[in-house]
Amino acid sequence: MKTFKNIALGAAAVGAITLASFISPSMASERTFISIGTGGPTGVYFVVGNSVCRMVHKEAAEGRKSGRKHGIRCAAPSTGGSNYNIGQIGAGELDFGVAQSDWQFHASNGSSKWKGKKQSKLRAVFSVHPEPFHIIVGKNSGITSWGDLKGKRVNIGNPGSGQRGTMEVLMAAHGISASDFKIATELTSSEQSKALCDGKIDAYGYTVGVPNAGVAIATDGCGAKIINLNSKVEAGLVNSNPFYAFATIKKGTYQTTTKDVTTFGVKATFVSSTDTSADVVYEVVRAVFENLDSFRKLHPAFAHLSPKQMISDGLSAPLHDGALRYYKEKGWK
Repeated sequence: MKTFKNIALGAAAVGAITLASFISPSMASERTFISIGTGGPTGVYFVVGNSVCRMVHKEAAEGRKSGRKHGIRCAAPSTGGSNYNIGQIGAGELDFGVAQSDWQFHASNGSSKWKGKKQSKLRAVFSVHPEPFHIIVGKNSGITSWGDLKGKRVNIGNPGSGQRGTMEVLMAAHGISASDFKIATELTSSEQSKALCDGKIDAYGYTVGVPNAGVAIATDGCGAKIINLNSKVEAGLVNSNPFYAFATIKKGTYQTTTKDVTTFGVKATFVSSTDTSADVVYEVVRAVFENLDSFRKLHPAFAHLSPKQMISDGLSAPLHDGALRYYKEKGWK
């Protein structure tokens, strides 16, 4: 059995990244601006993107006695999530993006939702944290297992999000469709916990790193619980797909997590395109890995990141030439 280890509970915040503090009108023409697609503002993807920007800006030499004269400045806005980011990278609207490892695989291979739309220019850069798939249920919903979701009000996630994609995969594996739910809503990750606490839905699916502030709104805020997903159906998904692995959400992670929860999940990955300069990718990768200790402190989900795992786990698209150059310099490839 493949297993992802959970991250210890904690709290950390990423400072806001503002381009204005780095740019003067006389120097603007010398800058290279990059955009990173993330996810909902309460999710870990948003923290990943802005943490990468923070490391890039930390490395910049301009205005300092030492540093890298790369001239790169970046922004990491909230977006629709994995599949949205991949699509926008392919369209040239984003330079980088955060995406689940399963959707990186499907986009790179032209399978599942990407059948007939293979993203041949998609390139892997590095992986980040494990992401267990959560089914979070209301305190008084009466839901204790996947089978109890039938006839309930369930949020399946917004179109284009990784959680929506995974929810649909799981629904198909269990042989049900959205019509089996009383209501199937399409709320975003920033809307679903409030809807659960307000009694507008009974449950929602969410692929996210642990711990997560949005999940805590539901669990710690209104008594919601996370149920196990460890049946033969999930075992079949894990055994037949290299991008899935079983995961454990440890007891005590949230107030209502009184026992270990077993589920399955993916990896969060950082991706780009062959259209993004190898020099730019090199500098972004270098900024993260040369400051990995600082990066790890920006969210509890990053606490146990290691270069060995980051340059191999969950990466199914070819490595970008710029990333590979750095990894070879370090003797890792």
